[in-house]
Amino acid sequence: MAYHVLDEANRCLNCKKPMCQQGCPIHTPIPTVIKLMKDGKLDEAGWMLFENNPLTTVCSLVCNHENQCEGHCILGKKGTPVHFSTIENYISSTYSSKMVKGPAPSNGMRVAIIGSGPAGLTIAVLLARKGYKVTIFEGKDKIGGVLRYGIPEFRLPKSILDDFEYRHLILKDIKVRPNTTIGGAISIEDLFRDGYKAIFVGTGVWRPNSLRIKGETLGHVHFGINYLNNPDSFHLGERVIVIGAGNAAMDVARTALRKGVRYLQCFSRNSTVAASKHEFDYAVLEGVEFHYLKAPVEITDEGVIFADVTEFEDGSVEIIPGTEKLYPADSVIVSISQGPKSKLVDTTKGLKANERGLLATDEEGHTSVPGIFASGDVVKGARTVVEAVAYSKIVAEAMDRYMQSLPKEEY
Repeated sequence: MAYHVLDEANRCLNCKKPMCQQGCPIHTPIPTVIKLMKDGKLDEAGWMLFENNPLTTVCSLVCNHENQCEGHCILGKKGTPVHFSTIENYISSTYSSKMVKGPAPSNGMRVAIIGSGPAGLTIAVLLARKGYKVTIFEGKDKIGGVLRYGIPEFRLPKSILDDFEYRHLILKDIKVRPNTTIGGAISIEDLFRDGYKAIFVGTGVWRPNSLRIKGETLGHVHFGINYLNNPDSFHLGERVIVIGAGNAAMDVARTALRKGVRYLQCFSRNSTVAASKHEFDYAVLEGVEFHYLKAPVEITDEGVIFADVTEFEDGSVEIIPGTEKLYPADSVIVSISQGPKSKLVDTTKGLKANERGLLATDEEGHTSVPGIFASGDVVKGARTVVEAVAYSKIVAEAMDRYMQSLPKEEY
């Protein structure tokens, strides 16, 4: 591994205008990090990565590198780009065990983080660095949100999240309350009552979108986000159909094959897949069969009836009458993205959402209620991890400015 990493590092041209850095949503200082490593300053390189992105180890594994840092590398124009993902993973995972620094001196102010997905974890770490007393409220039993319950183990080992909890949360004295849903026994008003000066909402998008077709409630039909949450609790049989063709659908398909499915078909309404080339290529390699320009019209006990469609330039499709055909399946998994749950909005006076149920915020994450901020998927819809981190860095600064502007007697 180390030898390969050095080979990749030695290929870096150290461009004066680093396109790789511009292609990264969080603007990781890639050439500087690589130079530090080559100069034998591995710890400095690691510190720089984590300072810029608390989730750097995670991003090194799950980012869409082909369209970001590596996709913008000048060497990739006529050949093979520098694989910074490999370099980043080596540096961050090697340096991680050396992160033993305790909490920053307290500034006396409490902050509540609702949800421990990419956005919530980023906000928690950044504000803890500034001396805030941070408490994370997580509805599930472990931290990570979509990182733990929506990305398969083979793409993101859960041990990385466990290490994150120790290095970034426990050592920094960030408190975590698992199995605690805000909007139930505890409300937003309760948090303000107990002295939290700002509240961050990063609850993600856990409500699966449905097809709204006949047969979707049958016992052998499941939603992708629910399946990824705990694949071992499902009994799918040997023949499975996945409806959808985004990155989440690729995760569902590849996980199902690892859990014993023998024949897996993935259906797309369009002429291409929405997933990244990297994820698509692996799915093909592992045996997923793809069907294009097919729209589901009904789910039966025997499988799914699809019709052929005509695709228009704007991406919309129209069913071609008389082309309906049954494709047999033991189980069907619908994976066509997700939306937010509405419990928090329903139980918090004045907290506004848009027509899709996503929280309404300005560019700095301020919601319609003073002191409540939000970012990540609950604001933008299902996006990438690094996009959530990048936006959350802006929101963390806005939260800091807000709390520092409060009259001293308020805390």
